[in-house]
Amino acid sequence: MAPAEFFIRLQHGITGGFVPPSPSAIHTITRSEDSPAELVVQSARKADGMGSLSEAMPDLKRIAVDPHEALIDELESILKALPVESPRGSEDIYGFDICILYGSKSLQWNNAGPSGCGGGTSETRATEEDKKKFKRAIDIIDELVSKEA
Repeated sequence: MAPAEFFIRLQHGITGGFVPPSPSAIHTITRSEDSPAELVVQSARKADGMGSLSEAMPDLKRIAVDPHEALIDELESILKALPVESPRGSEDIYGFDICILYGSKSLQWNNAGPSGCGGGTSETRATEEDKKKFKRAIDIIDELVSKEA
């Protein structure tokens, strides 16, 4: 059963260096005890030629939780098994230029630091299996974001 409350944030564009990363998309999915039967999905994408993501108008929709409980459970299960970079924000160990932040009562997980990645080399390495699992986590979030209200 999916957690009664959780928060998911997926950001495209986390690698930087001297210049901070410039996100091209941010998607958030939340479930709260105030509205336990629905997921609130917010999505902002930077259009071609747009200066920054902050100029994008976010889409907001609500979708039913019940048809997606298995996906949410799968996502949390995947993230519980995945490593994160060390030190935090040092390197995009999965190589997708994507950050996932997930929070529930049973799990707090995120890859990349608050300012993205680009501060060196991680002591932790992702295996090919880890990268496949991370890709599956991205696919689950993308599937939830693309659902019709």
